[in-house]
Amino acid sequence: MRVLTAIAGAFLAALSVAPVASAAPDEPDMSPMIIGGSYASNFPYAARLFYNGRENCSATKIAPQWILTAEHCVAGTTGTYTFRVGSLDQTSGGQFVTGTQVIRHPSVDLALVKVGTTLTAPFSPLGTTSDVANGQNVKLYGWGATCTNQPEINCQSRYLKVANTRVTSVNGQDYRGGRAVSVTRVDGIAAGGDSGGPMFSSNGKQVGVASTSDRSTRSNYTHVGAYRTWIRQYAGV
Repeated sequence: MRVLTAIAGAFLAALSVAPVASAAPDEPDMSPMIIGGSYASNFPYAARLFYNGRENCSATKIAPQWILTAEHCVAGTTGTYTFRVGSLDQTSGGQFVTGTQVIRHPSVDLALVKVGTTLTAPFSPLGTTSDVANGQNVKLYGWGATCTNQPEINCQSRYLKVANTRVTSVNGQDYRGGRAVSVTRVDGIAAGGDSGGPMFSSNGKQVGVASTSDRSTRSNYTHVGAYRTWIRQYAGV
């Protein structure tokens, strides 16, 4: 499915030509945010993904040595993936760790990254297929672009953001044709740099991983519950 582009797709292309984003592109009292939405608070599972030292995607820590993100965020076979984990500020705090192994799902937009440092609890509680349903309101988290009128690398958020959305289907398609949770905007939507970030249901479970977005009203998140067996095979959760 290519109607909605991969959230990191245009973003990664921009990385090759755009200047490095400043360390503090915005402050908590400024807007716009996420594309709409607001700033998150008390979200200890968050992980910001850097590729060769540059802002790239979002992710979550799910086990003491495992981080969950989107496959298209770690598609490069060379280079180094690092993460700032457990901090709302992508420039400081939490733990800064390096990926030592990347496991890409063979057919859907999910990936697991093993890190060389033991991560501190808590870990993102992963949901099942029963934890998300049509019509339900869900929250999206990420450090992605706050603008659509310039290269997305120029307006990455320093602080973790959150947007409220509504589920329109639990049988959508992610970037690679896998099963996805499709949502429509309530007060915001995902954009470049939010790829790999989590969708959380109202019961506090992670039910999706950011895959595609039109950066306006719609987004598709790979269905965590549908691929929980694959995740458990490697990460044990």
